[in-house]
Amino acid sequence: MQATPSCSSSLFLLAPTPFPPLRPILRRRRDTDRLAGSLRRNLHEMEEPCLSTQLIDGDGVFNVSGLESFLKEVKLAECGLSYAVVSIMGPQSSGKSTLLNHLFRTNFREMDAFRGRSQTTKGIWMAQAKNIEPCTLVMDLEGTDGRERGEDDTAFEKQSALFALAVSDIVLINMWCHDIGREQAANKPLLKTVFQVMMRLFSPRKTTMLFVIRDKSKTPLENLEPILREDIQKIWDGVPKPHAHKETPLSDFFNVQVVALNSYEEKEELFKEQVSSLRDRFQHSIAPGGLAGDRRGVVPASGFSFSSQHFWKVIKENKDLDLPAHKVMVATVRCEEIGNEKLASFTADEEWQQFEEAVQSDYVPGFGKHISSLLDRCLSEYDMEAIYFDEGVRTSKRQQLESKLLQLVNPAYQSLLGHLRARTLEAFKDSFEKALEKDGFAVAARDSVRIFLEKFDKGSEDATIQQVNWDSSKVRDKLKRDIEAHVVSVRATKLSELCAGYEGKLTKALAEPVEALLDSASEETWPAIRKLLQRETKAAVSGLESAISTFELDEATEKELLSRLENHGRGVVESKAKEEAARVLIRMKDRFSMLFSRDADSMPRVWTGKEDIKAITKTARSASMKLLSTMAAIRLDEDGDNIDNTLSLALVDTTRPGTTDRSIQSLDPLASSSWERVPEERTLISPVQCKSLWRQFKAETEYTVTQAIAAQEANKRNNNWLPPPWALAAMAVLGFNEFMTLLRNPFYLAVMFVVFLVGKALWVQLDIANEFRNGFLPALLSLSTKFVPTIMNILKRLADAGAEPPVPQREMELQPKSTRNSSNSNVTSAGSSSITSSENGPEYSSPIAQ
Repeated sequence: MQATPSCSSSLFLLAPTPFPPLRPILRRRRDTDRLAGSLRRNLHEMEEPCLSTQLIDGDGVFNVSGLESFLKEVKLAECGLSYAVVSIMGPQSSGKSTLLNHLFRTNFREMDAFRGRSQTTKGIWMAQAKNIEPCTLVMDLEGTDGRERGEDDTAFEKQSALFALAVSDIVLINMWCHDIGREQAANKPLLKTVFQVMMRLFSPRKTTMLFVIRDKSKTPLENLEPILREDIQKIWDGVPKPHAHKETPLSDFFNVQVVALNSYEEKEELFKEQVSSLRDRFQHSIAPGGLAGDRRGVVPASGFSFSSQHFWKVIKENKDLDLPAHKVMVATVRCEEIGNEKLASFTADEEWQQFEEAVQSDYVPGFGKHISSLLDRCLSEYDMEAIYFDEGVRTSKRQQLESKLLQLVNPAYQSLLGHLRARTLEAFKDSFEKALEKDGFAVAARDSVRIFLEKFDKGSEDATIQQVNWDSSKVRDKLKRDIEAHVVSVRATKLSELCAGYEGKLTKALAEPVEALLDSASEETWPAIRKLLQRETKAAVSGLESAISTFELDEATEKELLSRLENHGRGVVESKAKEEAARVLIRMKDRFSMLFSRDADSMPRVWTGKEDIKAITKTARSASMKLLSTMAAIRLDEDGDNIDNTLSLALVDTTRPGTTDRSIQSLDPLASSSWERVPEERTLISPVQCKSLWRQFKAETEYTVTQAIAAQEANKRNNNWLPPPWALAAMAVLGFNEFMTLLRNPFYLAVMFVVFLVGKALWVQLDIANEFRNGFLPALLSLSTKFVPTIMNILKRLADAGAEPPVPQREMELQPKSTRNSSNSNVTSAGSSSITSSENGPEYSSPIAQ
């Protein structure tokens, strides 16, 4: 029985049969290829783990740490605005998780039908869709109308629905096909909830609402969709709306689309094919014309976590959501976080730290270029991360970041300018000193200032940061002030050195000649001093004027310097005059001593008794008085005065015989503290001081005059050896007989002559006259000790002279005349006495004693 069908089958296969139609064959092949590709994709996706996390638990607690970890794993922050959020809402146990798992290859927990129908998803779960571009986040919401929460506990349903509308680009409404057209269908409360919470969104964005009709029946979708849209419109019209949206159509809030799927349990393969076709619609969903709706309110990926947390916080507090304000708030917080991150990154940047450390000690070339590059890189990174946030907030926070960065850089910039200023100033000082050796002061200063200000400008331009227009003029002005102050200081120093040099030359040219002229103290003293002062001052002023011409001084300053030099010359003369005036008494005594103690040939004066001591004294005192008159006042101007006459009348001429008028003598011209026609500042010695000095001068020179008079008297006594005339007359009368005896006997006369020679020799050798000046007794004692040696010396020399052989007359005649004269001179000097004078009288020396 079993073999028959087999044989018939074989025969049937061998029998000629017509070819089947081509279209069904091609369709089956395409379905087979699609199924094979789907299987390959499924195998590949099974190898890759699906990332998911519970976003909000059943009690409404937001899982912050879980969301942060999930977003880091999926690298959402790198997506910018290129991401989409899909959420699904629907009745409990309506196959929402199953649909998402097949549609996005997620791993949400599915209900086990064999264990009964119960709640599977609690709270809100989130996962990443696999192999869908761009990055798509899928949220599986807890089902509505569940018996676990009860009829009255609809708060979480509304909160989760509002949260899904706030964060999702596409909202899937999972509904049963048999509920379409029914008044008490399970989807109507869900739609009412969605439309009601939509009113709590201020300026909501247009969201795509994709109705997924599950377990599609034989009724075509073309017939089901109008009925569904009609039911949706009725629900929208019946929902209470704010006054501002009374007439707003549903299309302004939602982009409604409808898709139908067969039963997963009954037609699994067909269900999977339909889901795969629907999956293709989610590829590039955010592109223009894509499935996603209005993208104007989308939050950048880096702010998604904070935005979601804030949304849920506001929803939990039962407050209305202001999406535009929320967008600004998220942008504010997130941009500020990005700004702080970039600021911290810039602060920790090693290159910036090196520059910051380097500028603390010295100028760093290329600072502006490098720092501008670092700032530009930091701001560019901020722009890249914050590009998708609100433009106004992004720009404001960028400005804040830039301001903070510049505040961080500014101290280094100021320090750099400070080092640049100090370096430029030091270089200017060195260059300026060298320039002064080549050029004149004014030219060197002008050129150096211009060159180094240009160098500073170039250095400050090199330090300029592109992101800000910092003004370096204050530092430049300070540098300019420092340079000008240095120039002024150097100019003052150079001028001071020049003036000091010429003042020194003028002082040297005036001091000694003025002192000599004042010491001479004649009527031509001050005219000569004036002439000397004018000549030397003119020469010094001319030299200084030529030297300071390179400084290009203003006329007033130049006149001041020249006037100062002229005044210095006068000051030297006045100072020297004051010095000499202080020593006038010593000068007067010196002059008196010189004129009184020395003759016209400047030889020491010997008071022999013939000199007129009174006349000599008067002459010496008149010369001293002339010195006093010369030193009494400074006469650098040609104004006349009568100091000389006054002093002469008051001091020297008071003893004249003619000045016997008591009325004249009673008027003392020196009884005054100032001179007539002489200003007080030009007075060196007042009349009263002159009188006092003269009195002191006379007292100190009186002793010299007295000594001279005494010496003259003593000299007269010493030189008078003859007896008085009466004694000579008595001797002539009484000694007449003895004189006649000598005439009659010449031998007595020869003996007396020999005795006279011997006595004269003894007188000279023993210096009897000087010995007796010391007293009679001391003279006798001294002569007694020297008498015998002197006699022996005289006898010895006589014996030596007698022992010499006589010189023949012929030899005497043959000797040169000079030799004979020399011999005669020697003999004469040996046989005669030499006379010297001392201060107290003549002194005699004998050749014998020599």
